[in-house]
Amino acid sequence: MTAFNGLPLVTLVTFLPLLGAIAVALTPSGRPNVARYVALGFALAAWAVSLAMLVLWPNPPAGVFVSEPALDWIPLFGIQYHVGVDGLSLVLVVLTTTLTWISILASFGPIQNRVKEYMISFLVLETGMTGVFVAMDLFLFYIFWEVVLVPMYLIIGIWGGANRIYATIKFVLYTLVGSLLMLVAILATAFTFQSATGSWQGAFDVQQLSHFALTGATGGTFGFLAFGAFFLAFAIKVPMFPFHTWLPDAHVEAPTAGSVILAGILLKLGAYGFIRFAVPLFPQAAHDWAPAIIVLSLIAIIYGAIVALVQPDLKKLVAYSSVSHMGFVTLGIFVFTEQGLQGAILQMVNHGLITGALFLLVGVIYERTHDRTIAKMGGLSARMPVYAAAFGFFVFASVGLPGLSGFVGEFLTLVGTFQASQLAAAVATFVMIFAAGYLLWMFQRMFFGDVSDFFKGVGSHLTDMRPVEALTLVPLGAMVVLFGLYPGLVLDLVQGSVQSALAPIQQLAPIALGVLR
Repeated sequence: MTAFNGLPLVTLVTFLPLLGAIAVALTPSGRPNVARYVALGFALAAWAVSLAMLVLWPNPPAGVFVSEPALDWIPLFGIQYHVGVDGLSLVLVVLTTTLTWISILASFGPIQNRVKEYMISFLVLETGMTGVFVAMDLFLFYIFWEVVLVPMYLIIGIWGGANRIYATIKFVLYTLVGSLLMLVAILATAFTFQSATGSWQGAFDVQQLSHFALTGATGGTFGFLAFGAFFLAFAIKVPMFPFHTWLPDAHVEAPTAGSVILAGILLKLGAYGFIRFAVPLFPQAAHDWAPAIIVLSLIAIIYGAIVALVQPDLKKLVAYSSVSHMGFVTLGIFVFTEQGLQGAILQMVNHGLITGALFLLVGVIYERTHDRTIAKMGGLSARMPVYAAAFGFFVFASVGLPGLSGFVGEFLTLVGTFQASQLAAAVATFVMIFAAGYLLWMFQRMFFGDVSDFFKGVGSHLTDMRPVEALTLVPLGAMVVLFGLYPGLVLDLVQGSVQSALAPIQQLAPIALGVLR
């Protein structure tokens, strides 16, 4: 389906940041402020295009994409430049463009060295992330997936903390192993299509491959192994237990804006990959793998919450909370119920907004004190009341306070899980108590009681939030309230995507959960 009034908005929103990166590269070397404002301008332009896509959205039927005409790229193998969006990808594109301009604005103060290179890396990263969400050709998807790796490697490795080299190499090795196995599975799937149809035309097209999968051609041993390769790539990116160990190191060493993008968008690439590619292309294998993935999701929920409870470092606490919260996302996807998948998608958006905001707030205090040790803090509300109020708002949003978006996402996920497994729903619900425990205990230690000696020593540096810092949080807070009161704004958009993703699975028998049921 072609829409958006004939305008190539999907291509524009994807490559505007890349044009911005070129523009930043042409700015004078001794004028870092010019590079900052040029980068912010292009990021805001991409955001405006994504909002225009929302305004012009034609609300197509389930399974129909609003796409641009496909262009032959490598005709010999049927590889095309083919981009488009449905409700799910549109929501994630808007989330990407929103968090990118906020992250660039938040970097104006903290990043003082090699500003041009930093801004170029961020804009190239935005192009890669957006491309993943709009690619309708598997090979094109893989290219964008790999593009994301390079600028994030540079952002952590150049502008990160003391152990940045260790963290970035670990991040690259984990991601690269999964990506290469996924490439093998992509090529094997294309060869299977070509062998069955006698033509390369459509061998990498996501929609044609999804229809091909409905014939059972991607089942059996081949489908089981191919799904395993996709699963590994996406599980590392989410990250699922036990593939999560790169995440805390990457978060701790990344600059603040890098952590925002890492938590807010990069982790969503894996969950999006499950919904858009792994499940539709290999429905029988996804059905067979589901019990193991549900168990791993429950372990991630429990493990992330318990480890976060004992973290001494504020940033690492928020990082481990991501492992727990993303466990709810994969749980909601693989119980294969409508409410569960709706909750998973909404939780993807919520996690991007809330955890992104928490990392911004961690950056505020770190910029002033150059320390994140929770034990050193105390009585901060007396010195920084606005900061305390903002931190408290997003803590309660992360806990799942009714009226805020975190509650709706978790509630829907648990309702959907209950339909498939009462035991799994009970375990996930119980662990939510730990989330309240580690977040509220952290908040109490940081902001209440007497002002700590550490903060007294910081002295005049301990100023309240600056206008620019507050500005980065206002749109995130507004969306947390808006989606908490009117979750239909997101759920109505993704309804067609949910139905399309579940359709192949619903033709199969219920998943065998054994004792989990």
